[in-house]
Amino acid sequence: MTLWVLGLNHQTAPVHLRERVAFGPEILPASLASLHALPQVGEAALLSTCNRTELYAVAEDGDALAKWLSDHAEGLDAYLYRHRDGDAVRHLFRVATGLDSMVLGEPQILGQVKEAWALAREHGALGPQLDRLFQQSFAVAKRARTDTRVGANPVSVASAAVRLAQESFARLSESTVMLVGAGETIELAAKHLSDGRVRRLLVANRTLAHAQELASRHGGYALPLAELDRHLAEADVVFSATASREPVIRRAQVAAALAARKHKPMLLFDLAVPRDIEAGVGELGDAFLYTVDDLERAVEDNRRSRREAADAAEAIIELQVGRYLETVQASAHHAPLKRMRAQGEAARDEVLGRARQQLANGRDPAEVLDFLAHTLTNRLLHPPTAALREAALSGDAELARAAEKLFAGSDERKERNEEREG
Repeated sequence: MTLWVLGLNHQTAPVHLRERVAFGPEILPASLASLHALPQVGEAALLSTCNRTELYAVAEDGDALAKWLSDHAEGLDAYLYRHRDGDAVRHLFRVATGLDSMVLGEPQILGQVKEAWALAREHGALGPQLDRLFQQSFAVAKRARTDTRVGANPVSVASAAVRLAQESFARLSESTVMLVGAGETIELAAKHLSDGRVRRLLVANRTLAHAQELASRHGGYALPLAELDRHLAEADVVFSATASREPVIRRAQVAAALAARKHKPMLLFDLAVPRDIEAGVGELGDAFLYTVDDLERAVEDNRRSRREAADAAEAIIELQVGRYLETVQASAHHAPLKRMRAQGEAARDEVLGRARQQLANGRDPAEVLDFLAHTLTNRLLHPPTAALREAALSGDAELARAAEKLFAGSDERKERNEEREG
């Protein structure tokens, strides 16, 4: 089987396509089980974030993986990337390190990769090859962040959005800001807004208790998402990042809020994938809507300034990819030896158990020793003897030469041992 990575990200596909294959927490376990159940798949893991959806698999056929992903949304083929073996290893190392992120070096992605690994492990989709690969990616990411400045002062999408808001018509010190959601992205936005001394902060969430926790940490006012319509007109700026599969802010809601504001402009940042804010909101005259794709331009300066550190991290990754592949190759060569030793030890234990039973039954020890030696010799030599006999009949000269070389080596070692003992 082959190691595969298939997926699409912010570099290959626009947000309206990414959101169609965004596997939210509520469907991720079932989707992973569906992927792992494919007859061509031996191991599998799914990584789904606002900027990427990727499947990692040890599988016979990359086309089967592409078809599985395309079954969730038609028209993806032109946007999918495929990596196999060494390229797949390199891709995961770059993702975990933050080198493949919209915000170069952003730290959140490593936690998301760990969550994908943990979920696959929990649901039995992770085998030894992917388990080793993911754990190695964690070590590589840590090494790159320790030895370079690729992770120093990263600009998150949330901070980029707050900076864009600060540079717009909406002065934070004079503005009411509404946060929709209570996850990590909104938490980051709240922190940056608090540092920017926003005048008033509203936090709306389906679970009021979560909104209250976040609001209490940042001096805001919490409200249930069901009351969003009542308070939306108060907001000069809106940041939204929930895990909803459907928009939580509709065009009609924003239009009504703008009318209540007497068409005073409103700035909206949709930081979610799938999108939280209906695309039609951007068509309203006094609404200025930004999605995660729009924010990529805002973080380009950060990417350029961190390029030198990224180059150093890339060099570390190349070195670690080579070492990982060497380890995998060595393990593959050792596998037959491990199997042979395990079979020999199993034969020894079984025959030794029978010999002990004979002694316990009072049989002559000399006869038991003869039985032990004869039976164990037959058990150990029967498989290779049968294989050599079959090779001779079929004309497999390569196996015969390998066996001759192996046993010749054994004879030479025996002679050397006898010389030392003499």
